[in-house]
Amino acid sequence: MSEVHAVRRGLLRDRCAAAGSAAALVSRPANVRYLAGGAPPGAVLLLGPGEDVLLCPRAPTGEPAHGRPDEALRIDLLPVPDADPVVAAAGLAAESGAGSLAVEEHDLTVARHRAMAKAAPRLELADLGFTVEQQRIVKDEEEIGCLRIAAEITDQALGELLESILVGRTERHLALELERRLVDHGADGPAFATSVATGPHSGQGRHRPSDRRVEEGDFLSVRLGASYHGYRCEIGRTFVIGTAPAEWQIELYDLVFAAQRAGREALAPGAAYRDVDHAARHLLESAGHGEGLQPRTGHGVGLEIEEDPQLAPTAMGKLDACVPVTVEPGVHLPGRGGVRIDDTLVVRPEADGGPELLTMTTKELLAL
Repeated sequence: MSEVHAVRRGLLRDRCAAAGSAAALVSRPANVRYLAGGAPPGAVLLLGPGEDVLLCPRAPTGEPAHGRPDEALRIDLLPVPDADPVVAAAGLAAESGAGSLAVEEHDLTVARHRAMAKAAPRLELADLGFTVEQQRIVKDEEEIGCLRIAAEITDQALGELLESILVGRTERHLALELERRLVDHGADGPAFATSVATGPHSGQGRHRPSDRRVEEGDFLSVRLGASYHGYRCEIGRTFVIGTAPAEWQIELYDLVFAAQRAGREALAPGAAYRDVDHAARHLLESAGHGEGLQPRTGHGVGLEIEEDPQLAPTAMGKLDACVPVTVEPGVHLPGRGGVRIDDTLVVRPEADGGPELLTMTTKELLAL
């Protein structure tokens, strides 16, 4: 991957040069990992004007959760572990002859920005903006391969849970078990905090597992994902516990399933972000569930679980091929519960078979 990371850094360097900056400082951890191969805790990446340097408070360990830095990179350990690497990077850039330095202002506090200006008063600080995040949107096949493995691990963990006895167990217990199973199957760890929601909690977008116990007749909504070599996927499924589903549960599930399918089918290179959202959203709104819907139908995934693009009503932009996204509509009925169905897919042209589904666990309404 050394050549891949060098190419990524070269693209960023060219963009900075075109904007008038001789050097760039990348501090957001996911962006550091994308460009350097690894992001040890606290590390920042300085690009140019001479060689590229990864500044680390402590020596990299190569742990999967942080990645392994590109061997072609120069690594500087800070002489004092508590020193601020962004301040050290500003001083190094100034010593190297840079007149300007592009920084990720959205990742820096005002205090750190001021400390950099104080350490290198002749260095002009410019805003790098979200340049690296935009560069990360389209994934190469190695990145997609990591996402594919993350999805396989997630499917395995969820499949094993569905084979166990669920009645009487708490949401919190089930969430912890799912996260343990993710690690058992080779994940770095969970991609995000696992959500298990039962009964009246089901169908909520960001439910935090409680001590409520699973009861017969409940909807059970599960949302989880594995992180593999830093790449994160997401799956969400809804089931019925212990008995045949009630008529209202079948109707609601069929509606959300239809909306999710419409969103998936809308994924194509050139499709507007908001048109994908509309494909799923209008079915739910037409059925009278417009109030309380989530602000977006999906989002990009990669080194972070919530990346651009945003599939939302007002989002601007169009999809490219090789962009992994989620499609995750849901409906929650207060006091009764609800349904969420989430998948991770990769946008592919029709000639290549259309969107590639990574999360394979059945979407049939199962009675567990």
